[in-house]
Amino acid sequence: MSASTAADHLTRQFLGWLAAAPRDYDAVMEGWRSSCPRLTIWEDALVPGLVRIDAGGRVLVTPAGQTLLADR
Repeated sequence: MSASTAADHLTRQFLGWLAAAPRDYDAVMEGWRSSCPRLTIWEDALVPGLVRIDAGGRVLVTPAGQTLLADR
């Protein structure tokens, strides 16, 4: 499995985890933060707009993220 394929798989896994239940920012960071420059799952989802943080601090899957999940 290439690094790109592994990152895509982890991003989809992350989006699925978020879609399954409401998560606040602290829970997301506790579960998915990484100091490894090769595992940038949070950034890989946030930068292209696959997730967003609402005013209450919840991390939500955006319509773009939902589309990516549906394309499994």
